[in-house]
Amino acid sequence: MNTRKHALILCVALCVAVACAAGSTAAAQTKNIHSAAQQKHKELSVKLHIRVNGTTLTATLYDNSSSRALVELLQKGAVTIDMHDYGNFEKVGELPVSLPRNDTPTDTDAGDIILYLGKRFVIYYDKNSWNFTPLGKVDGVTKAELKRILGAGNVTAVLSLAE
Repeated sequence: MNTRKHALILCVALCVAVACAAGSTAAAQTKNIHSAAQQKHKELSVKLHIRVNGTTLTATLYDNSSSRALVELLQKGAVTIDMHDYGNFEKVGELPVSLPRNDTPTDTDAGDIILYLGKRFVIYYDKNSWNFTPLGKVDGVTKAELKRILGAGNVTAVLSLAE
């Protein structure tokens, strides 16, 4: 009887240990996916200008097919986008054409520039997480400064390449 009891306890302990290890591994893999997605961005040598509410923001573009397609579009001339506030964390507006998507699980923060659903240009002024295509990052502005520059409500943004 004692042997059976010890075998049962050992079996339960082993099952708990395996379950804990599996959960720990899954959590570590999820964390590594997010870290890798944010660290893998190589930068393009070209910079983006975003003119909004009388201020010109400069942004560093990431090297992916989406950003390269945006650069090709802007080489033809500036693009004006009517943007609206969404969810109290982003300004979003529609591009004139769809760009290639490179969606990946992404944790955004203030200043991140994202392509959503291939055609929506998004500037984040706060945090969010979703499957997006990272396009770049606004240079040298704090969250508070970015919120002030973008303002409340609808804005018009003019995108162009920095010279």
